[in-house]
Amino acid sequence: MDKRARVTLPTEENFFEETKELMARWGADAIRDSDGTELEKNIMQLPAKVYKTYFVARGHNEFIKGHLEERQQVYLMSKRCVATGDYTLEIDLMDGYYREQLEPDYTHDPKRWWEVINRTTGEVVPAEQWQVKRSEGVVVIDHIQPFHEYTVSFLAYIKWDPTHMYNHITNDWGDIPHDIPFDVHQPNSRQFMQDYLRQWLADNPETDVVRFTTFFYHFTLIFNDLAKEKFVDWFGYGATVSVKALEAFEEAKGYALRPEDLVDNGYYNTAFRVPSAAYLDYIDYISEFVCEEARQLVEIVHEHDKEAMMFLGDNWIGTEPYGKYFERIGMDAVVGSVGDGATLRMISDIPHIKYSEGRFLPYFFPDTFYEGNNPVVEANERWIAARRAQLRSPLDRMGYGGYPSLAYKFPEFVDYIEEVTDEFRDIVDKIDGSQPEVKLTVGIMSAWGSLRTWQHFMVAHALWYKQIYSYLGILESLSGMAVDVKFVSFDEVVSGECLAELDVLINAGDEMTAFSGGEQWAKPELQTAIRRFVHRGGGFVGVGDPSAYQQNGRHFQLADVLGVDKEVGFSLSTNAPENAPVASHFITDGLGELDFGEGKANIYPTNRETTILVGSEHGEVSLSTATYGRGRSVYLAGLPYSIANTRLLLKVLLYAAGKEADYEIWHASNPNVEVNVYPEKGLYAIVNNTTVAQETEIFDGEGQVETITLAPSELRWEELS
Repeated sequence: MDKRARVTLPTEENFFEETKELMARWGADAIRDSDGTELEKNIMQLPAKVYKTYFVARGHNEFIKGHLEERQQVYLMSKRCVATGDYTLEIDLMDGYYREQLEPDYTHDPKRWWEVINRTTGEVVPAEQWQVKRSEGVVVIDHIQPFHEYTVSFLAYIKWDPTHMYNHITNDWGDIPHDIPFDVHQPNSRQFMQDYLRQWLADNPETDVVRFTTFFYHFTLIFNDLAKEKFVDWFGYGATVSVKALEAFEEAKGYALRPEDLVDNGYYNTAFRVPSAAYLDYIDYISEFVCEEARQLVEIVHEHDKEAMMFLGDNWIGTEPYGKYFERIGMDAVVGSVGDGATLRMISDIPHIKYSEGRFLPYFFPDTFYEGNNPVVEANERWIAARRAQLRSPLDRMGYGGYPSLAYKFPEFVDYIEEVTDEFRDIVDKIDGSQPEVKLTVGIMSAWGSLRTWQHFMVAHALWYKQIYSYLGILESLSGMAVDVKFVSFDEVVSGECLAELDVLINAGDEMTAFSGGEQWAKPELQTAIRRFVHRGGGFVGVGDPSAYQQNGRHFQLADVLGVDKEVGFSLSTNAPENAPVASHFITDGLGELDFGEGKANIYPTNRETTILVGSEHGEVSLSTATYGRGRSVYLAGLPYSIANTRLLLKVLLYAAGKEADYEIWHASNPNVEVNVYPEKGLYAIVNNTTVAQETEIFDGEGQVETITLAPSELRWEELS
């Protein structure tokens, strides 16, 4: 194994000798700058590939101040205001928004591009019934309906790039100019982007990799009047909007969008919403446009014999690495932030690139590296979580971001990262592109399908929310499990394209979300496709509110398959079967107490054949199974991530697929330990996913059993016999 390989080290000015030391200890073969830092002046003396951060659509205030009409834009919805008078209502557009970030667009005719809505009736208020007072920043609505709610959907200019604002606040950058973002849809901005890149490449000959951060449009991140995050959606297309974009969309798709198509009742088309046809069309238009514009920049980079790398973050909107246009860009590499197994797989599984790189946590920022804190704790937790996924689908490279001078002050941290980088290289070298053995193939349904591979249930790049951690645990568990995972859409299930290659289909999420499905379940063909799949021997796993949509006397439309339904108050006069929990079952045996997270209330069995594995004294179901034709289903009320729940999910999937016999093939009896097999390499890996020593029985592929003890966090490689 080459000690100096596969690791990218951040550096900064006046840190040359320390950088050389860290490069030697961590085996870094590449160095990079970060937002807010500059590369060391003696950079060419270092034996390393040079990454340099490049901002396409910000960081050039000298240009955009001469073209303020080409600033990026967003549709915003005003506060909901109740009309308590008899005739007029005045709405302050910027009430609740951060005025240093945003300002209303009065350049384009508000009567053409804005919309006033009576939110009590849902009706659009005719333009002749409202007026804009620009000097006061208000809209006055005439002929109001007393005690109805009203909003204004208005175009605004973005005056301060959200990432620059976030870094400014987090790192206390003081009184520095605010980066103003500009729009590639605009003629001057588009030309400037290409011309400046050519000049920049000529001025930076030491650069080997241009690290685009990212391209044109930031994910939706709007701040409130206290400079705190008001709305954040890592998948949001809100900041791609402009008059030119709307006009181009109409020409491309043959119809015009309304402001409401983007404001979406104030939900702004969060990824949890079942996307409308218009919004999917808009994503498609922006993605094709962005990928074409990005392709032209990448070609310029390649003309200068440099590599192009895309950061999967900040201004990534429109690139959609699992979308149908991404391949056209011609990217050499993608790098993104890795905090756990799901975020690692989100990067490592990206197709059509030469290599993938993870920016591991923690970032070398003062919110982690401060006196009295031990950053090793977070680094260890993050690596152990990510390593499970790395053993299934490895990243090619790893690195860190931020200010290395901060990390250098923590010698224990420096020591620990030396161990991590060595282990990372060892994993990649041993697997060497081979495919690990899988026990079964699992499909996860959503309205997004493969477009959002490994991106389900996330809000702001997998930040914790109590409403979603019960579902994120599914992805996290699967990310390091010996299964093949496919992300499929409801339409693909209806067509049957995907079902033939699946052993088990998962439907998970809260009702009416894009993940559970909402009105998708009104389609008889969706219901029948899954019934047919399970009846013929397939497995179905529902978590939370699977197939939830109230109609025709059912809340769970697949209650017949699941053997359970959800009581919403309509069936209280009808007694449900009183099925007692069974004492023993393949799924629960040996697992101890189970955690269903937020869980679900009022889940009840629909027939006496439903097997209750975990239920309350009031008859509510948290875990159950049912037989349906030749197939099986399993219901879970929730599945937060934990080592125990990872083992639970594995047993659930094997049971649903009718493959219980495969459980003890390449298996560790201790749930804290996992086994991964690489037949092409003649190797298997045994990994301890905890920070304490673990003893376990290891079952190989031929029924042989061996008892071993692993040191804390140990990863042990063995040869296949």
